Amino acid sequence: MMPEFDDAAHPAVPEVETPKLPPRIAAAFHAHGYLRERLEAEFPDLDDETLADTLEGETELTEALAALLRSREEDLGLIAGLKARLSDLRTRLERFQDRAERKRRLVTDVMSRAEIRRITEPDFTVSLRTSPPAVVIEDEERIPDAYWKAQPPKLDRAALGDALKAGRAVDGASLGAPKPSISIRIA
Repeated sequence: MMPEFDDAAHPAVPEVETPKLPPRIAAAFHAHGYLRERLEAEFPDLDDETLADTLEGETELTEALAALLRSREEDLGLIAGLKARLSDLRTRLERFQDRAERKRRLVTDVMSRAEIRRITEPDFTVSLRTSPPAVVIEDEERIPDAYWKAQPPKLDRAALGDALKAGRAVDGASLGAPKPSISIRIA
């Protein structure tokens, strides 16, 4: 069994909270790190490009990462398909809800006009009742302040970030350390 890889032992890896490495990537990463250390120790004058080419050719790390990225693309395709399906299902749900509401209003209207107060069936009973009056807003601007709820303030993170990036000091906030990221272009 492969021991769990210790990121702290390799200072070249930034201290970023990462998920546990899958076994194939952990093994390739370990082999890559070991080979890098050996090459740097045995060939101290080795230039960066030759080192990178040698590591790529002698380890499976780039292939393992490429396979992981291809798997990610498959996940993104599934996500897009599921979002479309969910959207279709939400639309269908709304149609059923609208249809059920129209039927309820139709029964209410007909029972009211026909002065039928109760219908008793083996599987349900429906009774016509007068509901309490609903609030109708005629002009919001004329409604007194006593009937408005104050909303708690919400932090504008974008404006705060812009101010900090522009070099302005903001008490209670600072810019964190940059984190590595990747850019993926699909051919």
